[in-house]
Amino acid sequence: MQHFNLHTLPYLGGKFELKKVNIAFIFQVNCPGCFIYGIPLMNELYPKFKEKISFMGISTAFEDFGLNTEENTIKLLIDGTMVGETKKYFSENLSVDKYDHKIHFPVAFDCLETSNVFLSEKNIDAICNGNPNYKIWPDFEQKMMREKIISYYNKFELIAKTFTLNQLNGTPSFIIFDNNYFILKSFFGHQELTEITNKLNSSLNE
Repeated sequence: MQHFNLHTLPYLGGKFELKKVNIAFIFQVNCPGCFIYGIPLMNELYPKFKEKISFMGISTAFEDFGLNTEENTIKLLIDGTMVGETKKYFSENLSVDKYDHKIHFPVAFDCLETSNVFLSEKNIDAICNGNPNYKIWPDFEQKMMREKIISYYNKFELIAKTFTLNQLNGTPSFIIFDNNYFILKSFFGHQELTEITNKLNSSLNE
């Protein structure tokens, strides 16, 4: 099973407590889909499962670093302030300037590191080991993969640690994990409530 690499700053709102089953919602504040689908979905799941399952939101940044910030995340949590494309979508399509869904679950901000700090042997190992075939590859293929990772991430000014180490495809993303931080299921993009609900229930019963 793949390990969930979790690296966040202190929680901005609420407190996360590890349980048998946990769900992380990874989002960007400059991500309309996260606000249209992701937060309402988590808010619907939260009252149904909060006694048995721990919830966490991780505000991240893999692009638009000037908008996807800890400061803008705090503003969202305080009074529903929206920024960038998110603000534009809600203003043009719904004629609202503030996000009216109160976030009930704990939220933290993803750790951001410069490329020279992020590209440690430990982090490169974590990315490589996310590939199930990596350990059975010959040495030269393993070396090629490591060199490609270094070359690729050296181009970035900042790197979101949780987002990158887990090699997520984008936001919104949802990760269900156990009390050993092993990933039970991951989802990317718009998801049906029933699919995630079924997986949470089955994880509780395992």
